[in-house]
Amino acid sequence: MSNRAIATPTKTREILKKYGFSFKKSLGQNFLVDVNILKNIIEHAGIDKEAGAIEIGPGIGALTEQLAIHAKDVVAFEIDQRLLPILDDTLGEYGNVSIINEDILKADVQKVIEEKFQPGQPVHVVANLPYYITTPILMKLLMARLPISSLTVMIQKEVADRMAASPNSKSYGSLSIAVQYYTEARVVMNVPKTVFQPQPNVDSAVLHLQMRKEPPVQVEDEDFFFDVTKATFGQRRKTLMNNLARHFKGTYEKEELRERLDDIGIDPKRRGESLSMEEFARLANRLYSK
Repeated sequence: MSNRAIATPTKTREILKKYGFSFKKSLGQNFLVDVNILKNIIEHAGIDKEAGAIEIGPGIGALTEQLAIHAKDVVAFEIDQRLLPILDDTLGEYGNVSIINEDILKADVQKVIEEKFQPGQPVHVVANLPYYITTPILMKLLMARLPISSLTVMIQKEVADRMAASPNSKSYGSLSIAVQYYTEARVVMNVPKTVFQPQPNVDSAVLHLQMRKEPPVQVEDEDFFFDVTKATFGQRRKTLMNNLARHFKGTYEKEELRERLDDIGIDPKRRGESLSMEEFARLANRLYSK
């Protein structure tokens, strides 16, 4: 491959034509064709010459190439076998890149980190994620408590907004709580549809998730905490009391729920979207101890 960056419309077309590659809608393939946006993503991710980078869905290697230039080591998970010969070609000159032909949802990422990176090396996840499977991928990586410093991902704007949302906003929900339990989340840039080939139907944004050393709240049981959170957003327009009564039917009588909410000073008429993470933790802990 020539030294021209992969992430341009012309170069991308040239590579796709050379290999007769056709996009698979089922894999959510949208390739980035703007080098400046990729460099911005890498800057927001805090990648430097000491860092290790994990990429998910490298496609034809547009972001991978920029990671290879800026990071010490790069590991990319690619599920589509048809892309392996293309990546061999486009990234051939970079000796610091390993491509793993595996589904990230099934991969043992902890083992890969131990094998591919140095002990103590800062590792960052940087990826243009397939939109249809963004949440399962991110939640798998967060819940596995991997030794990673941050995740910087290009995802659907609406989902990025939900993950970074604050209480009392339309986007705030159980997903905001789940993501912010593990990370400090912020949307660092919005990205127009025009910088992708093919163009997606939705707007995109780059979300930066800085891993927390400790969760911001203490909970008796994490699964129960997330379960309670989800329950309170079961029907957004309903009160806390109604959603909890529906979810815990057969476990708690309404009167018991009311007493427990009173104990922790939370008005049963409030809605889930008005509760802070601290309040959710108090609620879950009070309901957990029967």
